[in-house]
Amino acid sequence: MHGLLSEIFMPCEVYEANSGESAIEKLKENAYDLIIMDIQIPNTDTLGFMEYIHTRYPEARVLIYSMSAENIYAKRFLKAGAKGFISKDAELEEIKKAINLILNGRKYISESLALSLAEESFTNHPNPFSKLSSREFEIFTLLISGQPIKDISKVLNLHTSTIGTHKARLFEKLNVTNILELKELSNSYNL
Repeated sequence: MHGLLSEIFMPCEVYEANSGESAIEKLKENAYDLIIMDIQIPNTDTLGFMEYIHTRYPEARVLIYSMSAENIYAKRFLKAGAKGFISKDAELEEIKKAINLILNGRKYISESLALSLAEESFTNHPNPFSKLSSREFEIFTLLISGQPIKDISKVLNLHTSTIGTHKARLFEKLNVTNILELKELSNSYNL
């Protein structure tokens, strides 16, 4: 992404952070025109981090740039304060469009996400992931990324039994019985 941004928007300065902690330090040091964030940041509750950015830096323009399923994650991240959500598979022109819209104070969602949201609002088949609480959704994200419960408890600073309770609730809400079924369900919503 660094090279791509430098090519598209000359001149520009690009700063990178490899964890939520280093990103927070960078945010304290500088004001940024645009923050491009992946959903998968090591040892970071990225939805909580997005909420932190929105609360602490309400003028921040955040574009989520991810391989994660847009129709599962985008709605939550947009609700948490992101200005846009785009897939890493998107065409270069679409990435430019998203960045330009956000830099000009507008929001960006892809055509496929707009159609998915419209379809969801007009049918009786809502996205099952919408049923999850914020905490359950955080745990879902960490579970499908392969993190064990003890690691999730460290990342979220919660007792392992609390993580287990949330895991049981999200399994019940999504009508799955194990991690494999959970991954299959999330893959079935990956357009």
